[in-house]
Amino acid sequence: MANAQWKKIEAGQLAPVYLLTGVEQHIFDSTIKRIVKAMPDIEEASIIRYDLDETPVEIVLEEADTLPFLEDRKLIIANNASFLKASDKTKEKIVHNLDFLQSWLTNPSPTAIVVFTAPYEKLDGRLRVTKTMLEKAEVIEANRLTGRDLTTWIQQEAGAHGMQITGEIAQLLVDWVGDDLLMLSNELLKIAMYTGGNGDVTEDVIEKLVPRTPEMDVFRLTDAYLAGKVKEAISIYHDLLRNGEEPIMLTSLLAGQIRLMVHVSSLQRKGYHGQQIAKTLNVHPYRVKLILENRQLPSMERLMELLAKLAEIDFRLKSSSGKRERILELFFMEPMRL
Repeated sequence: MANAQWKKIEAGQLAPVYLLTGVEQHIFDSTIKRIVKAMPDIEEASIIRYDLDETPVEIVLEEADTLPFLEDRKLIIANNASFLKASDKTKEKIVHNLDFLQSWLTNPSPTAIVVFTAPYEKLDGRLRVTKTMLEKAEVIEANRLTGRDLTTWIQQEAGAHGMQITGEIAQLLVDWVGDDLLMLSNELLKIAMYTGGNGDVTEDVIEKLVPRTPEMDVFRLTDAYLAGKVKEAISIYHDLLRNGEEPIMLTSLLAGQIRLMVHVSSLQRKGYHGQQIAKTLNVHPYRVKLILENRQLPSMERLMELLAKLAEIDFRLKSSSGKRERILELFFMEPMRL
């Protein structure tokens, strides 16, 4: 986590060069906001921004070496430093003078703060320019948070708004929203506005303020069904119907969740770990994590049977003119066998 670097920034101990790397955009944004706040003489409008997919890095460095006007230091944000990761050089639109960059990093401008962003899961540590950047810059890793790190972050974020939240309720918020920090931050801000920024964040407050997506409810529905909790599954199903969801759409989402379980189980058997599975299937790592942690997961054979049954239900729903809600409800009332 970026807490140690953030404390240094808030204390006014700014580095001449920062490298923000990882996939969690909210940490990028929070870091830049803290740097701006630590530079009271600078205005948002005077921050200089470059896209390194469109601009050679030497232009950024020449700007950094140019003395600022009416300010002690200028702030430059250089986004998409793709030259720090492995790539096909023949397909790159821009040719960067990386020798110039390496030389500049050993003696950066004293009148500029340059923030390079590399929004990628992994950099290529074999590259000379990457090694130099990692050695000379203040590196802040913006990796996805999971488990205890994520609930701790939520507790800290809630505390920044003057609220308290237990680890259990923080996990409930994750179950409802997912692990995207920007979405979690927005929901905590909404809760803070509702509560006046004091007191405890409770389950009742989350249920009242935090919207649930149909996909999230379908995950809960699938989980309840697979665990043999018939009453809970039917209750969730009826809630979805009351919210205007159609049985055909719910059947499609259920089938998608079962298919994901099939793919995750198959890749796990081949030795893939969570992040590899998420990347291979192009789905959010949090969804994969929940499936891998599910001890009630049926056998592959049973999952395929469920997919066949859902395909049959989909056909009946699309060809029926009667009370279609009952067709899917009967599916949930059948006993679940693993």
